[in-house]
Amino acid sequence: MASKDTGRRGFLKKALIATGGIMLAPNFISCSNDDDNFESDYNESLLSTKNFNQGVASFDPTSSSVIIWTRYATANSEIIWEVATDSSFSSIIRTGKITTETSRDLTIAVELAELDANQKLYYRFINSVDNAMSVVGETVTLPVEASQVKLAVCSCSNYQAGLFNAYDAMANSDADIIVHLGDYFYEYGAGGYGSTAENAFLNRQHEPAHEILSLDDYRTRYKQYRSDVSLQLAHQKKPFICIWDDHEIANDTYIDGAENHDEATEGSFEVRKQHALQAYSEFLPFSQLSEGKNDIIYRTFNIGNLVNLIMLDTRVIGRDKQLNIANYFTATGFDAVAFQTALSDTSRSLLGAEQLSWVTSELQGNSAKWQVLGQQVLMGKMYIPAELLMAFGSPNFVQILTDLVTIKTRMLQQDPTLTAEEKARVLSAIPYNLDAWDGYPVDREIIYNALNGKKIVTLAGDTHNAWNNVLTSQDGTEVGIELATSGISSPGFETYLGATNPEMLAGFEQALMLLVDGLQYFDASRRGYLMATFTPSEVKSEWIFVDTILSESYSTTVGHTTTFS
Repeated sequence: MASKDTGRRGFLKKALIATGGIMLAPNFISCSNDDDNFESDYNESLLSTKNFNQGVASFDPTSSSVIIWTRYATANSEIIWEVATDSSFSSIIRTGKITTETSRDLTIAVELAELDANQKLYYRFINSVDNAMSVVGETVTLPVEASQVKLAVCSCSNYQAGLFNAYDAMANSDADIIVHLGDYFYEYGAGGYGSTAENAFLNRQHEPAHEILSLDDYRTRYKQYRSDVSLQLAHQKKPFICIWDDHEIANDTYIDGAENHDEATEGSFEVRKQHALQAYSEFLPFSQLSEGKNDIIYRTFNIGNLVNLIMLDTRVIGRDKQLNIANYFTATGFDAVAFQTALSDTSRSLLGAEQLSWVTSELQGNSAKWQVLGQQVLMGKMYIPAELLMAFGSPNFVQILTDLVTIKTRMLQQDPTLTAEEKARVLSAIPYNLDAWDGYPVDREIIYNALNGKKIVTLAGDTHNAWNNVLTSQDGTEVGIELATSGISSPGFETYLGATNPEMLAGFEQALMLLVDGLQYFDASRRGYLMATFTPSEVKSEWIFVDTILSESYSTTVGHTTTFS
């Protein structure tokens, strides 16, 4: 049963390279009716685990397909791939051969089609000339009908900030799928963001040492991250569904630029983006369903007719440049009218017209119990008093926070002695993060209006902190919940607050939950992931934290649990 790379469908996706747009690496397609008779040409007793230095991985499972991946150490090497229903490979159901190519940095991605549903599958890669064999990977095809789905949700893994213990925890969990919401790596140079005196002893400085710009730079950074044993284990044990965020390209990316890109000194942003996304597609392949539109990563997954997982690109395909709150402060104070005018400009978009139309159609036309948005940035309204935002990092921050909490508490108690000036201090609230959906409320409201009474569950990453928000439309109607994961290793609010005292952090968390309407849970300092368990009756969410990222010896705790029905 062979599917050779010279077969009639083996290079189907290669034709896409000539169509223009983003240059994504193609997946080799294996269909069951492409297979030829194939006899193994290796002696298994001679094989040893070597040369597959970045491990194995699988991606984008459906009820009939999944992508298997590896990278070999040398070019022009013929690699055998095998898929079986047992870990001893006595029941091989698909196999084939592919030759490694430098054009895709020696990576191999085989998109297996026409598989049976609801299978546990094992896969491996072999070079018979070198007697080299990969570790055995484990993956699945999805059931047609499911009574439970468990998604481990993660984001923001910074190699030089600490160990990837959260990946190890997910690998050893009972999650069905790992959903990665972006910032799989960081583009900064060695000693930059995430690197501190506290974690220097780990010797995890970024490679290459400079900020990455070229295709070779991005590839080198992926190889460094994929050398991590915990990340390798997570990929080996669980299929991933991934979406990119900004740091896979550059900080605060938008459609034609980024905060961390200077064309005067770093060249064309478009060229850099091409390099970044090509390397992404080589190391994190995804099912490329939109032929001729190679930059489209948004896609859906029907998980057992229970969860309709809609993966969105809130970063590259359609995002207009972020607003800068500082531009609306004048000599006489904050220009709220000008700010609100810019914020409500209908020509500004986060998703772009084509993707926005697509996602509203998906939400309206799908009948699964749970409509789930897998995307990067916070969707909940995170409006905080303007006075507090302006005081962030200043010596009087704690006093201002205390004053505002006191006033808000009195407001909730309907204290008749409150003055108009006191109320204004709390009610004069603005979004703290214009890089999130708060900076693009027009698109958000279009999605909410498309629900027609349905409730959504939004998954988010990006902030490095754990959040649970109630989602409400402009008129106050509740439309769903947001479950946002903490970071794998990237630092959270504790860094910006300069706070290591647990009591101070707890006080800040409680204060923000009081001041931000709809915010149900917030953790400002711990690293980990989110486990979301879907059943026909409810969604159970567990924020799981590791106690350290500075030692391979770690433990996990469930920091918070909530249910939604």
